[in-house]
Amino acid sequence: MDPQGRIPLRRGSVCGLLLILLGLWGGLAPFVGPYLHFGYLPDKTWDFSSGRLYYSVIPGAAVLLGGLLAVVTRNRGLGVFAGLLAALGGAWFAVGQTFMHVVLKKSVTAGSPILHAGATAGGLRAYLETLTLFAGLGLLVAFVAALAIGRFSMLAATDLDTDTIYTDFPSAAGHPEVVG
Repeated sequence: MDPQGRIPLRRGSVCGLLLILLGLWGGLAPFVGPYLHFGYLPDKTWDFSSGRLYYSVIPGAAVLLGGLLAVVTRNRGLGVFAGLLAALGGAWFAVGQTFMHVVLKKSVTAGSPILHAGATAGGLRAYLETLTLFAGLGLLVAFVAALAIGRFSMLAATDLDTDTIYTDFPSAAGHPEVVG
């Protein structure tokens, strides 16, 4: 039995793939969203700002890197680290703006949601844009990262070498106190 050793590649593949997709969404959606009139101002595609760097690109890169590590690793420790890195990226998606403003006293802003003239449901649309680009995305990433950490930290029955584990125990067939 080697619980610290190698594990099958499939252990983190689904969670890793989801983290890769979520990291790509979080990092790229603010840049391509204006094509669909979705996202935050400035309403120009591929317009780079410090707000997009701090609140989209950096956490998206952390989630993407965590997902890539989760997919390719066969080591438990590296898999748990990948999940933690992705969870930190998700936490930054969710609370990064508030943390920068309240704790660090920095005035870096992601902008304001894109609202068009004549939009009757502007409040709902702004809420949904905030949810899909920041808070909701961060919670979803944190959930998937927690699943990945759990998958990497568990010791599955397939990881055990059962031939060497139970050789010290006598067979129950010759013992009358064992009901069988």
